[in-house]
Parts: sequence; C-alpha cells; structure tokens
Amino acid sequence: MPERKETKGIVQHVSEIIIDELKLEDVTPDTFNPDMDLVDELGIDSMDLATIALVLQDEYKITIDEDDYPRLKTVRLICEYIEEKLAQRH
Repeated sequence: MPERKETKGIVQHVSEIIIDELKLEDVTPDTFNPDMDLVDELGIDSMDLATIALVLQDEYKITIDEDDYPRLKTVRLICEYIEEKLAQRH
C-alpha cells in the first residue's frame, strides 16, 4: 500500500527530528529506515525517547503519554501514533 503524501511528510519530519536530537552522522532523512527499531538497532535509551517525545509534542501540538512510549519503536510507528493523535483533535 503506497504511503499517503501526508504520512510521507511526517516520516521525513520525524526522521529529521531524530537525526537532529541524537546528533546522528552519515544519515539523512532520505536514507533513514523508517522501520528500523530505534531501541534495538539504533540503541536509543529512555532519556533519548523522552527528549524526542517532547520535541514531537511541541512540533505537532499533541500529548504523548509516557505509557505510550513502548509503542514508539520505529519512525513509522511514531508517525502512525502522531496521525492518530491528530485525527482525535478533529
């Protein structure tokens, strides 16, 4: 199933945030794998995830509950979560 344009934009933006916040080198939003497990493959810890969640809350004007952090394992799952939260506002 092809990604909707809006989803692709969110994937790109979330990738940019993660790359920036974690100061990743040698990776761009275009080369960042949205299905990579952020904890197991990238090695981010709970503090990194909390920082990313705070930035995403500010960027998208949503609330991310700490109980939901385990759901945020990949960029694609984060994007789906953001879309759910944005849909609840309408």
